[in-house]
Amino acid sequence: MELHEIRYFLAVSRFGSFTKAAEHCNVTQPALTRAIQKLEDELGGLLFSRERSHVHLTDLGRLLEPEFRQMIEHRERAKRAASRFLRLEGAQLTLGVMCTIGPLRFVGFLNHFRVTHPGIELTLIEGVPARLSEMLLAGELDVAIMAHPDGFPEPLRASPLYEERFMVACGQLHDFACRNAIRMRDMAGQIYLQRINCEYRDHLAELLRAQGTEILRSHRSEREDWIQSMVVAGMGVCFLPEFSATLPGIALLPVLEPVVARQVCLVTVAGRRWSSPLAALVAALGQYAWPPSRFDLSEEQTPEPAVSA
Repeated sequence: MELHEIRYFLAVSRFGSFTKAAEHCNVTQPALTRAIQKLEDELGGLLFSRERSHVHLTDLGRLLEPEFRQMIEHRERAKRAASRFLRLEGAQLTLGVMCTIGPLRFVGFLNHFRVTHPGIELTLIEGVPARLSEMLLAGELDVAIMAHPDGFPEPLRASPLYEERFMVACGQLHDFACRNAIRMRDMAGQIYLQRINCEYRDHLAELLRAQGTEILRSHRSEREDWIQSMVVAGMGVCFLPEFSATLPGIALLPVLEPVVARQVCLVTVAGRRWSSPLAALVAALGQYAWPPSRFDLSEEQTPEPAVSA
């Protein structure tokens, strides 16, 4: 059955006349009559009892009328919802955010997007790059914000948003705390607290090996707050992205020789069509003026570390 046939049925039921129903639906009476007959043939019974001066519903017609009304109402609700969605009103998007991205850098964008697109509701899903990539490919995420030193495989497509420098985190009483920067070779002999979810973990380990620097590995945890609490307690040091949310009592010092930075990217699925709300989000992410690093990312302009007391 077709929706226009149901509309014709409801019009005849309302007006009690094929002629008036045809005028209301802006079709010819023969076209309306044929549509009603087609509907009756499909259902296997008469919907109207046709009398010379009046048309009224049969028992079958009375049984089906509320069902038909509900079908039309569902259709209209769906059209209204689609219209609101396309006007960026009441749209819902799911954004994957790598768990090591600190809110200090990201919350400014979220507030900006809320102000400029108040009708779009964002749900943030946190995870490691591998899990976010799986969810993105499965259609469980609309887009993702993440970084990886080796990039992302096809069909994922990464568009750079900003760079973020890696720092060494230590407690206020640690020998590093009185410096203004840390060379990679200065990490030799340091007790290292490993952040399991750090996507640059292996890359940083390679850089240490390239410098001939041996660290003393201690505790490991998926929980950023646990690692940071150990750092505050003086149990060791760790690498942290510059804009991580840090606990009170942590000192952050830029890494140099070599400078280490990650490129945070907007990751989408190549070839996948974007809805109007998603296109608005992607455009806003690309156009946003991300706050710059407090440190120049070039090796030459990085300050030399002060002499330790």
